Amino acid sequence: QVQLVESGGGLVQPGGSLRLSCVVSGSIFSILNMGWYRQAPGKERELVALSTSGGSTNYADSVKGRFTITRDNAKNTLYLQMNSLKPEDTAVYYCNQDPPYDSWWGPGTQVTVSS
Repeated sequence: QVQLVESGGGLVQPGGSLRLSCVVSGSIFSILNMGWYRQAPGKERELVALSTSGGSTNYADSVKGRFTITRDNAKNTLYLQMNSLKPEDTAVYYCNQDPPYDSWWGPGTQVTVSS
């Protein structure tokens, strides 16, 4: 069974940076389209960044130019570099394939942007 473990969240001041990591168990990571999702309190979960198996990336307008998604297929790991963080980026961040597979949701990692 595939398991995903996110890490790297924390408390950061506005304008700061964080790098999230997601390790995916199993041997199918390289063929998956993978995404970073987030869910803020009282809001629905949304896709913020996508990395396709073919090497393309795509971003939600709200994070474009500030977030960068990368992947290391040799390490089965997905990354999200987040720069110029804003209070509205505060959320629990999750990784999953795109479209998401319900049983793959992990605990996520909390990102809090506050002064």
